[in-house]
This record gives sequence, structure tokens and C-alpha cells, in this order.
Amino acid sequence: MPSLKAFFAKLYAAKTYNKINKWASNPIETQKKVFQSLTSEARSTQFGKDHDFININTHEDFVKRVPVRDYEALKPYVEKVVAGESDILWKGKPLYFAKTSGTTSGAKYIPITKESMPGHIEAAKSAILLYIHQTGNTQIVTKKMIFLQGSPVLETKNGIQLGRLSGIVAHYVPKYLQKNRLPSWETNCIEDWETKVNTIVQETVSEDMSVIAGIPSWVQMYFEKLIDEKGQKVGDIFKNLSLFIFGGVNYEPYRSKFETLIGRKVDSVELYPASEGFFAFQDQQNDPGMLLQLDSGMFYEFIVADSFFDPAPKRLTLIDVQIGVNYVMIISTNAGLWAYNIGDTIQFTSLAPFKVIVSGRIKHFISAFGEHVIAKEVEQSLLSALKSTDISVSEFTVAPQIAPSEGLPYHEWFVEFENPPSDIENFEIKIDQALQLQNSYYLDLIQGKVLKPLKITQVKKDGFQNYMKTIGKLGGQNKTPRLSNDRKIADTLIKNNQTI
Repeated sequence: MPSLKAFFAKLYAAKTYNKINKWASNPIETQKKVFQSLTSEARSTQFGKDHDFININTHEDFVKRVPVRDYEALKPYVEKVVAGESDILWKGKPLYFAKTSGTTSGAKYIPITKESMPGHIEAAKSAILLYIHQTGNTQIVTKKMIFLQGSPVLETKNGIQLGRLSGIVAHYVPKYLQKNRLPSWETNCIEDWETKVNTIVQETVSEDMSVIAGIPSWVQMYFEKLIDEKGQKVGDIFKNLSLFIFGGVNYEPYRSKFETLIGRKVDSVELYPASEGFFAFQDQQNDPGMLLQLDSGMFYEFIVADSFFDPAPKRLTLIDVQIGVNYVMIISTNAGLWAYNIGDTIQFTSLAPFKVIVSGRIKHFISAFGEHVIAKEVEQSLLSALKSTDISVSEFTVAPQIAPSEGLPYHEWFVEFENPPSDIENFEIKIDQALQLQNSYYLDLIQGKVLKPLKITQVKKDGFQNYMKTIGKLGGQNKTPRLSNDRKIADTLIKNNQTI
């Protein structure tokens, strides 16, 4: 007999589905309302006064007055907020700062306000509820669930609490799930990632787990330690494990490895959260596209990635976008981020409703020779080469080799194999041919003898984990970039003796 909790979960899931369907069916009007609300609410802020918000009525007015900015460009305003000033980017003061590691300026402080916080919580909740609505799998709310995340310990800066986003969100777990949730608060507070994972294994190994959530590379580490502990597949340890929730990286390169570790297939749901907002989640099991959150206090603009670095690229709204085009996503939010470049590139997979996939980072690409290869292309090429083989890959990254000791330059793939190919040269050819099909610029460079086909450098077991440890980014929400336009990662792997 279904439990009361399962019964109410099903009712709540149906109610949530109807609510989401209402705005998803009316996307343009929904975004117009969000835009008007944001610009109206922020008129009296310093940013609103500096950018003449009182005279902004249309998107065209907004484009004329508010330039696209990244964190560095917005930093003068953020610093005032961090210093404790009110009414700078958004009315009043933020509830929190989500602290993230910046690439050029040290720590970044992303404000989270009273108005924006519910967006982070509701979207995560909705993702689970829509999964229940579609599949009828209510057992996930009656058994244990684990979220591998950052520490919930928060610091205080000028009266405002700050910490990792996942740690902040940990303070908002609904009461009805708190008894089901693992690890314990004390274990979650452990800062050292390896110590934390070992403790989580001990704490969870005898539990009846149904849901596991986290970034795939770190969940894989947890799975491997579980197997070492029990000598069984994860699916045998957790017989009722039925759902894996992930975000941050593409799951497909990990999927076959996870099915091997678990011993069977389980459902998966992809999320698209960030410190700046919770943008989308997968709402259907048979569709990898993620439903863009249009009614969560965020207004979206899109710039075609190929023209992003032009002097004045066109800023599009939802009404202008097309399926399959690589866009840089620009957001304005009720946390006070205005025409803000989060650095991600996305592609639309559906326009009714609006669904997206994350295709990469605008700064994470290789265009050392004008090829502009992006993360989605290298991932698809690898998956194509892996198809119908017993080869498995733990982790990889790609860098340009501009000045080889001999011959033409090439793309160098650093790959940590779980099960390496018997013929590495044939595997290289398969990936390269797939990449040529993915990217016509790369094809032209190969055919024009500007580049020679890619080369693989094998990385030792745990080489990427050791690399992440050396840069202080082991675990949590951190992930290795799929590709870079320089050789910082490549040279560090070689220098630290992590290659074969």
C-alpha cells in the first residue's frame, strides 16, 4: 500500500505540472511580464538610476541603455554590495553571496536576494516533481536520497552570509525530505573532499538509497569507493536505486561507465543550476532538452556565439531564436544581475516549449587556427568513436598543440581511459573523422593541411583527480574543462607527471 507521503507527492506533482504548463504554453508574454517587473522594481537602485531605467519600456530601450557585462565589468557595483551598501543592484541588501572561484579576479561574489532565492529552490523541487508526474515513481520520496555537494557552513561578510551555492541551498531542504536526506549535516560540513567521500561511504553503505545527485565525475568517485568497500555493484548495494540527478557537465560520456558501476540502467534527470540562477531542468525522460525557466524572475537574451566578439552583436529575445544555433546566454535577474554574461553557450532543442542543452563555455573552445571547436562537438565526437566498442573513458580534455617538435600542429587530446583501446591510432582516426563531420572549419583545416589529425596523450589513472587537487578544486561543484584555447591544463598534467 502506497505511503501517505507517496500519495501526496503524486498530487503535488500534478499540481506543479499544471502550473509550469501554464507559463510554458505562454512563453513570450511570460518573459515580457518578467522584464517589466525587473526594470520597474529596480528603478530606484543605483544601477537603475545610472542606466535610466525610468525610461525603459521595451527591450530596444534596454539594449540602448544597458550593455552586456561579465563579472569583471559589473564588479564596481558588486563591490559596493559586498561592502554593505543598500539599493545598489537590487532593492535592499542580498540575503547571501554565492562565492565562486573567478579565473581572473580571485573570488566572485554573486548576490542572492529574497526574491531570487525561491527560484533556486522551486526549480530543483519542480524537476523531481515533474519526474514523478511523468513516471509515477513515488518511491523516491519514501526512501533515502543523497546529494553530493559543498559544505553548508556559511561565513558572514558585512552582515551578509556567504558560501557555495550548494551549501546555501542545503539550508532549504523541505522538512518532509529531511529525514530521507543523506549525508548527515556533520558529514556535509567536512571540507576535505576525499575525507568527506570516505565518510559518506560509511554513512550510506547500509542505507536504502533511491536517489543520488551530484556532478558525474565526483559521483563516480563515490561509486568506486562503495564498490571497494562492499565488493558489489552499486545497484546490488542499493537495490532500490532508480534515479540519478546531475548537472554541471554532460552525462553522456559517463553513462556507460555508470551503468557498469551500477550494474543496470537507472533514470536520470539533468539540471542547469548556477550561482546566478537555476535556468532549466529536464522535464521528460525521453527528451534530453531542458525546460527553460521563464517564470523565475530571470529575463533572457541570446547572442549568436560566432558573432559574440563583434563590436556590437545583436541581442535576441526568445521570439528570435532558432533550433541548433550556438548562443551565448545573457541574463537579467531579481538578484540584480543586468545583461549579465554567465559565460555559457546553449542551443535550443525545442521552441514549443523552449528547451535547451548546454553546449559549452564561450571561453572554453579551441580556435587557435580559426576552427572554433566547442565542448559539445568534442563530446559528440568521442561518443561516436566509443559506440559499439568496449573502450571506456573516465575523463578527458583537449588543447591545441601549436608548436610541435616536428610536423604540422594538431589538437592534443588528454584522455584517462578506464578500458583503453588496443589500437590507439585507429581510435584517434575515429574521433578525428567524427569531429570533421561536427565542425566544417576543422574539416577545412585538416583537408588544407593546416592541421594534422588529432593525437591522444594518455593520462594515468586518477590523473585528473590529482590535477584538480593540485589547483585546490577537488570535489564539490568543480569540473575539468572539456577543452581550452591554451595549454595551461595540458602543461600542468605533463609537468606533474600525470601522463603516460
